[in-house]
Amino acid sequence: MSVTRSRAEAILREREEAWLGDAALALVVREWILARRGRLEAALFAELTSNHFLSRFGAPTAVEAEIGRAYREGGLEAARALIDERMGPHFARILHRQDGR
Repeated sequence: MSVTRSRAEAILREREEAWLGDAALALVVREWILARRGRLEAALFAELTSNHFLSRFGAPTAVEAEIGRAYREGGLEAARALIDERMGPHFARILHRQDGR
């Protein structure tokens, strides 16, 4: 297998994992918002799932791919645990900042 083909396959695999990770992140963030705010908040959702926010943790696609791998290996609970551990404190700070407005 050529290096180019191997690299192309790795990129495709990362994109597939990121696609799953994006979906898991969206669900976890929506549940998190509803649990803390008790209402739909599209702007907060957009902020917490944006590439700008994800870039705090690495390249956004790589972050979503990591979530996707956790989902594939352990289901939604594994993805949620990863998100809570890595991003939960940042979610809380953003929510606190918004409440202070």
